Amino acid sequence: MIQSYKKKPQLADSYDTIVIGSGMGSLTTAAILAKEGQRVLVLEKHYTAGGFTHIFKRKGFEWDVGIHYIGEVQRPNSVVKKLFDYITEGELKWADMGEVYDKIVIGKDEYDFVKGVKNFKSKMTEHFPDEKDAIDQYVNLVFEAVKTSRNFYASKAISKLMLKFVGRKMRKPFYKFSDKTTYEVLRSITDNERLIKVLCGQYGDYGLPPKQSSFVMHAAVARHYFSGGSFPIGGSSEIATTTDKVIEKAGGTILINAEVEEIIIENNKAKGVKLKGGKTVAAKNIVSGAGIMNTYEKLLPESLSVKAELKQQLKQVNRSVAHACLYIGLNGSPEELKLPKTNYWIYPEDLDHDACVARYLNDINAEFPVVYISFPSAKDPDWSNRYPGRSTIDIITLVPYEIFESWEGTRWMKRGENYNDLKENIAQRLLEVLYQHIPQAKDNIEHYELSSPLTTQHFVNYDKGEIYGLDHTPDRFRKDFLQPRTPIKNLYLTGQDVVTAGVAAALFSGLITTSAMLKKNLMKKIL
Repeated sequence: MIQSYKKKPQLADSYDTIVIGSGMGSLTTAAILAKEGQRVLVLEKHYTAGGFTHIFKRKGFEWDVGIHYIGEVQRPNSVVKKLFDYITEGELKWADMGEVYDKIVIGKDEYDFVKGVKNFKSKMTEHFPDEKDAIDQYVNLVFEAVKTSRNFYASKAISKLMLKFVGRKMRKPFYKFSDKTTYEVLRSITDNERLIKVLCGQYGDYGLPPKQSSFVMHAAVARHYFSGGSFPIGGSSEIATTTDKVIEKAGGTILINAEVEEIIIENNKAKGVKLKGGKTVAAKNIVSGAGIMNTYEKLLPESLSVKAELKQQLKQVNRSVAHACLYIGLNGSPEELKLPKTNYWIYPEDLDHDACVARYLNDINAEFPVVYISFPSAKDPDWSNRYPGRSTIDIITLVPYEIFESWEGTRWMKRGENYNDLKENIAQRLLEVLYQHIPQAKDNIEHYELSSPLTTQHFVNYDKGEIYGLDHTPDRFRKDFLQPRTPIKNLYLTGQDVVTAGVAAALFSGLITTSAMLKKNLMKKIL
């Protein structure tokens, strides 16, 4: 059964644009097109809209599955704030998390990431007084790398003809940073391994440790949070709710329980989509926010993928890391339980990030290479209006897909006793970490459940349960096919594969995709 996001819709025979998937890139694309006067149909396979911005409810609790904090929305003139305001007509509101947005915990040592560049540098220098110059250099390099990214991403939206003339000039400064790993850049300014480990304490936000990740990916995340972290008031479902109003105003609709089986192509031109159940809907343009791998492997006719050598492109990129998330519901309000707004990033003491990951992949029972703890109910000032006397905590760690692979093809919530035992083992280990840092949680837990990479596969349609689409290695940023236009006329891509990991990047991808589609400088218009 197909359902509207809010009410039973009247489906039109054709639309200006059909958007596949309802993640942040798709919602942004749809809302911008709606504001340009287009009638847009957004198709979501699952029973709730939003992709990684959606929520789920269980046992009288509510959890946000992908949004744990957003940067830059407290700065009124930031691109992120202006874009969110544009696609929600200013209806989406944000709560500041306070002075300390991230706490990096290594063994028994704690390092606070505090908002404001001067404050950040000052706090880091307190911990590493001999590294003041390196810390200054680090911040300068972060800003410089992010500055080069503007033209690089803008080049993805311009025409092929223009790209021939100005593409190299727009991209060359970016490659200076993207071609190097995070570790290479940091090692060039300091030989203090503990400082490097601390500065890379947010690597879980993009999934690759410093010796594997491109420095531009690291810089994008670090810069994003220099002004602090924020959380959507009312929970992350407000993102889909507020953008939906904009899409509806122009005659568009978000449909849930609407699985796309195939994109209809005639004479190398996208014409519409075929839904599960056989119904077809026509459109002038098709935008896929389902990820480049899903789009090229599952949604296009096999003969076309072979002819256009699309699958050859996919061999040049790798899927990002998979994860497990423990969703916890507690008795007691965030205030009663003294839950912080600050995120905790917890790491082993003995090895660097890359070595910790390698040890864990070799032995899944070894110490977790990273444990991230978030307190969403403490971050949302509206939480207690909706759930008085209750609280939630999310705990995330990296988990290789392979340990769950034997249950591939089984049904969600019906995967069997051995699967549940494996999940329970991981859950108990994560709870042990939680109690070390938030001991008051121990006697107040009412409900917990663990999502595995198969859960991510089921709800977000990433084949190996990957959380960030494609790996953000230096090599990834050299792949010119990771852009909105495809070799098929009127078929476009949006989402984090077009830009980088994270909600803000997916938001920005919607701007790039619509700029490419409409051949307009929408950045200038919106800002």
